[in-house]
Amino acid sequence: MYKKQWTGFLCLDIEKRTDKSVPKDVFYYNALKVQRPIYHNPLRPCYYILNLGGGYLNGDTYRLEIFVRKNAELTVTSLGATLIYKTPTTPAYQETEILLEENSYLEYLPDPIIGYENARFRQRDTIYMKKGATLLYSDILTPGWSAQGQSFMYKLLHLTTKIFMEDKLVVFDNIKLEPEKQEMAALGYMENYTHLGTFIVISEKSTKEFINLLQTKIDKQSGDFKTGISSLTVPGFAVRIMANMTQDIQRIISTCHTLLNEKWYANTTNSLRKY
Repeated sequence: MYKKQWTGFLCLDIEKRTDKSVPKDVFYYNALKVQRPIYHNPLRPCYYILNLGGGYLNGDTYRLEIFVRKNAELTVTSLGATLIYKTPTTPAYQETEILLEENSYLEYLPDPIIGYENARFRQRDTIYMKKGATLLYSDILTPGWSAQGQSFMYKLLHLTTKIFMEDKLVVFDNIKLEPEKQEMAALGYMENYTHLGTFIVISEKSTKEFINLLQTKIDKQSGDFKTGISSLTVPGFAVRIMANMTQDIQRIISTCHTLLNEKWYANTTNSLRKY
């Protein structure tokens, strides 16, 4: 779906060769690019996405395509936060399409989205999974600095995520934060918190017992935050986190990531952070 009018375009296509996952094709255009992969895990490449423009501006449009072929594994993150600056006439927009073939594995763990004063941003992520595929997916929304010193000075942050398993819709997540039209501190909205995080895991290894163990682990964490865990209609779960600091959300997501690596794969979790 390559179009010349995208402000930035990126395609990653990963396949399994012998016992290692390697790039089949990597292509990027304009404001998006990736660094050479790093193998934190000796069998799985990790790609860091860069935005050469430094931030998203009025009317910017971005598209990412990620393909993880049968039995292949991939980690994708970003080299820094996604910065959304003021958009006086047209929201910035990003869409991501992901295909996970049979028994593939993807960690999609970008840095936070930061909405600055008068920013408007729409994101649409669509993920297609085949039987046996595993997905770890996260999003973090945070307010940026404003001259007034207030937290909710952005105009709109709207994130839509659809996940299909064997062409059946199994997850539909719709987050719409519009401070001028919503009472952000009210029950059912942000409830006096300013930062919002989501961590979605789909894996045939997920069980009710593991989710209960994860809840216990999260409950033992210190800090000012609220969390909720929901089971999905397929094996997996979604964690929602509200906090006043990005670090608290990242710590909860890291706790989830670390526990599943220990219990499901007997592995340690490598830090992806760049600072």
